[in-house]
Amino acid sequence: MLKKTIDNILYDQYLAKKRRRRKFIIATQIILLIVLVVSWELLSRNYIIDPLIFSSPTKVAKLIMEKFGDGTLLYHLRYTVFETILGFILGTAGGIIIASILWSSKRLAEIVDPYLVVLNAMPKVALGPMIIVALGPGMFSIIMMGAIISVIITTIVVYSAFNEVNPNYLHVVRSFGASRAVCFKEVVFPATIPTMISTLKVNVGLSWVGVIVGEFLVSNQGLGYLIIYGFQIFDFTLVMSSLVIIACLAAVMYVLVERLEKMLIKGFK
Repeated sequence: MLKKTIDNILYDQYLAKKRRRRKFIIATQIILLIVLVVSWELLSRNYIIDPLIFSSPTKVAKLIMEKFGDGTLLYHLRYTVFETILGFILGTAGGIIIASILWSSKRLAEIVDPYLVVLNAMPKVALGPMIIVALGPGMFSIIMMGAIISVIITTIVVYSAFNEVNPNYLHVVRSFGASRAVCFKEVVFPATIPTMISTLKVNVGLSWVGVIVGEFLVSNQGLGYLIIYGFQIFDFTLVMSSLVIIACLAAVMYVLVERLEKMLIKGFK
């Protein structure tokens, strides 16, 4: 009874320490953000940095409020968010499916392996014009840009995780006469779920890059279009406003993925 009480006290102390650490990290992140924004404003107002090029937080906030007020920003925002989410889902799901196929066939994996390495080394953004010509100048080609830029790295990471599963687990399942498909379903796939979820965090940024580049090349709506349009008319406040919104949305997606990760990992424990 006494040992159980001591264990509970130690566990409560551990949780309290963990909460304090989390609060410290969040507070430090907020302070750092405030320092960056204030520094940006002061540097711009005192012409230490060129306010024409880098604008300032007050100008950016004012423009964002104006664009939200007249509905312009919401119009462009919905296109980019939809394309990014769909590209993110397709790229992640596609990478996991390809990795599963490669694990099911060692010979196929050996054949494809050098091609995956080469494709991963290639700048996928440079394939943008080819994708647009092949698929047409529309939303579908932009979504595919978001998917293609993340599917290769997802395939490589997930396939490596499949191969790193403890072989002793597989030996135990095979001792009961399990087939390769059953081994994958019952051992390999569940064991690599944390890795798959971790790739979601990487794919958040990659999907945004792919979609924005696609909008640079072909779109007449979306945040990527606003950035290009801002450069064309030398409205760098519009450019900075679009970049700030992209950063905020990417941060929101990252937080949502992080919460999903905790929920799924907790559910599989």
